[in-house]
Amino acid sequence: MKSEPDTFSIDDLYNRPERTEPWDGVRNYQARNMMRDSMKLGDWVFFYHSNCSEPGIVGIMEVIKEGYPDITAFDPDDKHFDPKSDLNQPRWYRVDVRYIRHLSRTISLKELKDKTELADLALVKRGNRLSIMPISQWQWDFILALA
Repeated sequence: MKSEPDTFSIDDLYNRPERTEPWDGVRNYQARNMMRDSMKLGDWVFFYHSNCSEPGIVGIMEVIKEGYPDITAFDPDDKHFDPKSDLNQPRWYRVDVRYIRHLSRTISLKELKDKTELADLALVKRGNRLSIMPISQWQWDFILALA
């Protein structure tokens, strides 16, 4: 899961009460579908900092609440408001995450791209801009071994 550290960083998650936070504001249907349909209670997720001086994986979170309607879409005062959202048929979803730990170092996007073993990783494929991407168990283990 990607976030810009100026918007919400791993440190922000660490400093939240109980180190938990709803992962809201996702406004891409493919990413929404992953949160709504694929992310399950207890899944561990990499926290990735994007759009910064050193983009890369910085930590680990756990899904503590499966996909449910993102209420920010219904709040006209929220920056994630979507006037086309419908309470009876929610368009946008979120999951709640809990901080697990920082990695011992940032695993940079450049390093990930340099690993031929990760050529099939969605993150390193050209043109992939999703904020949430699937990862196989093998890819997870390989990346974690780099830290």
